[in-house]
Amino acid sequence: MLSEKEILEKLKNVKDPEVGMDIVVLGLIRKITVDDDGVEVLMTLTSPFCPFADKLVLGVETEIKKMEGSGDVRVEITFDPPWEPPEEVRAMMQI
Repeated sequence: MLSEKEILEKLKNVKDPEVGMDIVVLGLIRKITVDDDGVEVLMTLTSPFCPFADKLVLGVETEIKKMEGSGDVRVEITFDPPWEPPEEVRAMMQI
């Protein structure tokens, strides 16, 4: 069975085109659940109006499906709570 750590490492390949950083560093991944049926990812976006939402979700699904034993991949988007950049991202973006 895949581990959350392995999945997070793979998801570093998915970049937010608007910001140019990966979704893991940006703190967009809220929760990863691995069970016998597959992988479920709860994630958020930098904004509810993110023009790249579909591309990011597809990127998450694609990267996980490349992993042996991933099974069914489900991605759910949430905005509760709203996204706030982690401190390291704030420093990089000079927010």
